Amino acid sequence: MTIEQVSQPEMLRQFKDRFSALIEENQKLAEKVKENEVTALKLQGAIEALEYYNQETMSAPPEEDGEEDEDLAVGTTD
Repeated sequence: MTIEQVSQPEMLRQFKDRFSALIEENQKLAEKVKENEVTALKLQGAIEALEYYNQETMSAPPEEDGEEDEDLAVGTTD
């Protein structure tokens, strides 16, 4: 195994390049986290709305089958 010798200016350049790449990656990841948070909040709201709606419909008394409301009967005559 050989040891690679790099000049200090070259090492400094490599470090700066790696540093810049990491900063850029962190910024992209931070943007993605913000996007995910917004999406998660929207989904949470939709879940809560659906759960509330389902809770309301489950607690409402069921309509009896076979009986039509007189106001809704179309085309019938007495």
